Amino acid sequence: MSTAVLHSPSRCTTEIAGFHLLRRFDFSRILALIGWLFLLMSAVYAQGATTEHAESVVIVNGVTDSTVFGMGNSVRITGTVKQGAMSLGGDVIVEGVVEGDVATIGGSVIQMPGSRIGGDVIVLGGTYQCDPAGQRNPAGKTIMYAGYQQELRDMMRHPTGLFSPRWTPTYLGTRLLVVLFWFIVALAFTWVMPGTISRGVARLQLTSIRVAAIGLVGVIVLFGSVLICLRIMPGPIQVLVGLLALLLWLVASVFGRVILYAATGKWLQQKYVPLARNSEAVALLLGTSFWVLLTSLPYVWPFMAAFILIISFGLALTARYRKPVSV
Repeated sequence: MSTAVLHSPSRCTTEIAGFHLLRRFDFSRILALIGWLFLLMSAVYAQGATTEHAESVVIVNGVTDSTVFGMGNSVRITGTVKQGAMSLGGDVIVEGVVEGDVATIGGSVIQMPGSRIGGDVIVLGGTYQCDPAGQRNPAGKTIMYAGYQQELRDMMRHPTGLFSPRWTPTYLGTRLLVVLFWFIVALAFTWVMPGTISRGVARLQLTSIRVAAIGLVGVIVLFGSVLICLRIMPGPIQVLVGLLALLLWLVASVFGRVILYAATGKWLQQKYVPLARNSEAVALLLGTSFWVLLTSLPYVWPFMAAFILIISFGLALTARYRKPVSV
């Protein structure tokens, strides 16, 4: 008579499932991903730290036949300028004569007693301060917008700041709101048209190069055609073409972003986060966070934004694409 040893099925199943879960849960990959994210955050913080330089002033003496420019500094004119004067990120101080226009962005135009301006005065992000003893051409115009003076001044003096955002609490809070917004939008699209989103994800995974090529051609043709139409068409047609182009851009951008976020989230689940692999909500949250992080990195975000635009147009233009089935 043979004796059989019976084991508990529940215990055996639990042990096997736990063993496979530990194998799939590769801690080294997750630690590498976390370390990579911290490294990127450190690099961004270092890029966001800027140093303030002492303001310099360009002094113009004598007679100048050309236009005077000040890039990131103020301009003080004590002589005569035959054409015009302009400063980007600084003030224009006129103590002598400027026969042309005087303009500044992120600064102010200050006209001292006994000076003369023969053209227009254009001020964006500052004020026009004119002494009563200063002379102006009666035909000259004054265009002034005094808002965002410090922001425009910093932008003109540090143009690279456009590509290297500062990681302030306000900026971080804004990025978290962006993640929440696109996550809700992606959930809504996935709930309304799950089949379309699933086909788009599969199409992006199988033919991503083709989708990118179609999107690049579509972006070039669309914006080129819109610019031509806005140049040669009459006014009402220009408004209609502009509105249609804007609508197409909004629809393609939202539709393509949702598919891109879903595909990226599924890829991250397969490679680095094996838990909740069947959860579409987790995939959307991972994909949204990943692309918001990439579009927040200094000097990288313009390329990421262009890539998202191209992929979005490609997915929108191939939305009804069906792979032929061979019989």
